[in-house]
Amino acid sequence: MEAPFVPQPPVTVRVFVQRFSSTPRGARLARQLALHQLNDWGVPYGADASETAALIVAELAANAVTHGRVPGRDFELRIVHASGDGSMPVLRIEVTDTRGERRPPGPGELVAPPPGSGSGHGLILVEALADRWAVLDRLQPGKTVRAELDLLY
Repeated sequence: MEAPFVPQPPVTVRVFVQRFSSTPRGARLARQLALHQLNDWGVPYGADASETAALIVAELAANAVTHGRVPGRDFELRIVHASGDGSMPVLRIEVTDTRGERRPPGPGELVAPPPGSGSGHGLILVEALADRWAVLDRLQPGKTVRAELDLLY
């Protein structure tokens, strides 16, 4: 017996992947290119989703440069925009570095830094802004920090 054909709504998945030098300049460039790419995909500059994504990219890229840097190795930014199957559009932001031995705490494991400290707030900000996030191990040395935003527009 053959199942009846049920048309499925089309799914659009857009992917941006770029490697950047593990420097403050590389982190700034990652944020700028992410904003440009989102605008090209219809998430306009200045929109709440664009601003939230920019903050997340900035924090994850800064962490990759500060804590995940291995001399001579780049970090990678991957942005995935998926929409169209009837579910809510999702923006996935992933930053991958090559330092495996300095794995950050994951969701539910974060501890607020002491008052007056100048650092340690980045992942707390990511946790507050993202709808979901995780720290993923890689087969090669390193890790990926992934944050997802449900796009409401």
